[in-house]
Amino acid sequence: MRAVVVNPKAKSNVEIVEKEVRPLKSGEALVDVEYCGVCHTDLHVAAGDFGQVDGRVLGHEGIGVVSQVADDVTSLKVGDRVSIAWMFQACGRCEYCTTGRETYCRNVQNAGYSVDGGMAEQCIVTADYAVKVPEGLNPAQASSITCAGVTTYKAIKVSDIKAGQWIVVYGCGGLGNLAIQYAKNVFNANVIAVDINDDKLSLAKEIGADITINPLTQGDAEEVIQEQLGGAHAAVVTAVSKAAFNSAVHAVRACGKVVAVGLPSDTMDLSIPRLVLDGIEVLGSLVGTRRDLEEAFQFGAEGKVVPVVQTRCLHDVQDVFEEMEQGKIQGRMVIDFKQE
Repeated sequence: MRAVVVNPKAKSNVEIVEKEVRPLKSGEALVDVEYCGVCHTDLHVAAGDFGQVDGRVLGHEGIGVVSQVADDVTSLKVGDRVSIAWMFQACGRCEYCTTGRETYCRNVQNAGYSVDGGMAEQCIVTADYAVKVPEGLNPAQASSITCAGVTTYKAIKVSDIKAGQWIVVYGCGGLGNLAIQYAKNVFNANVIAVDINDDKLSLAKEIGADITINPLTQGDAEEVIQEQLGGAHAAVVTAVSKAAFNSAVHAVRACGKVVAVGLPSDTMDLSIPRLVLDGIEVLGSLVGTRRDLEEAFQFGAEGKVVPVVQTRCLHDVQDVFEEMEQGKIQGRMVIDFKQE
């Protein structure tokens, strides 16, 4: 099979290689991959930002059809369409797994990082952790929900935003455009979109943002938000930018929540008096559980959230990584493994 693997000596730190698929073990299933989205986290993994994983098959936004299951598997059957997500497998026994926080399991395995992922023609998954894709959801769009969708859906849940309240989304790319849709169409919130790219802000407006702000041309986002609204009730930061995180803390009103999603290799500035005197909460949110993904998929199947995706051939993958690094991509790029 063909697979996209980490190679620091290749263009964009990735290359396409031929790999053999090993026999299935207990509890596993083989998935014939149809689509796999390219996420900014893939760039970090390929660049070695989380540690060197040379030769690792990338990809944690995979969607495919089960072609084989181990003899003891009962949760999946041949023909099921399933996900290959960042949260590939957890221990199932620790305090995090047993309290609905399995993404924080200390022994969690992550697709495309600690285990081979879905950016290949075939992928072996742990059957109990492969979430089924509901009927009526386009599989190319489902690939985006597998990571970007469930990540932002979970972040908005963590923000505890209520209908009619104001939430500000920093970064309107692959994650942000889905955050806007979940906030608007599922949680019935009012949405402020912040980005330094006017094209991305135009898209944000089209998909439901009530207010858009470009800090480069309209002034500091936090000042605009405080002046016009008295502050947002919550902020979700998907931008890979220290400036965005710092702005978010000052954009929320008293008792507001700032949810960190983006992963810049940096630190943010926090005013202790601001946090204490105004009761500001700063929280991290890491993808979502299997249950969160089921819910995120269902809202997609109902048409409440429509990922903006572009499909590309496998042989374009190095160019896709390069374009993502340069910030040229609108929505989500998805590798189509059926297209030559």
